Amino acid sequence: MEQAGARSEVLRRLFEEYYDAVARYCLRRLSHADAGDAASRVFVVAWRKVDEMPDGDGILPWLYGIARYEVNTIRRAARRWDALHMRMGGLAQTYPENTESVVVRRSEHEDILAALGSLSKTDREVILLRSYEDLPISQIAVVLGCSSGAASKRHTRALKRLRKAAGLPREGVSVNELRVASDGGEI
Repeated sequence: MEQAGARSEVLRRLFEEYYDAVARYCLRRLSHADAGDAASRVFVVAWRKVDEMPDGDGILPWLYGIARYEVNTIRRAARRWDALHMRMGGLAQTYPENTESVVVRRSEHEDILAALGSLSKTDREVILLRSYEDLPISQIAVVLGCSSGAASKRHTRALKRLRKAAGLPREGVSVNELRVASDGGEI
């Protein structure tokens, strides 16, 4: 119990002394909401790694190192979200922003998402690993526990089923940046 109390005291002092500096560091690199999350995560990590904390003047750089990692993690997550949004057709700049185009785009999104939802769990997984996680077929094979050839065939078949479920023509269809190619091609 004493050790937990000592750790709590160390964290309280760290937080009081360095939170503002860490928060400013994060705020210079992220949005206000994300910076608050990142700064909070820094102190969660510091709590877990308090035994590795340096003494004296090394504390703030150590916290900045943790903050740098947390900032990069949030940025990666944002890039993944943006990539998914783009793949699903959320590129506002490719459409004139009028009411008709927004309605059509939303309808297309709903159709694709409904079609994706109608697929088997395995088909959805293959398509999402390729289009959202941006994994090459060889890595999808590792995730699925099969050969690259089998993963490629699963991907091709899943795309065909997606096209059919969405009512899209057979090949070369582009719906808001979602491209479906033949022979296990890129999405």
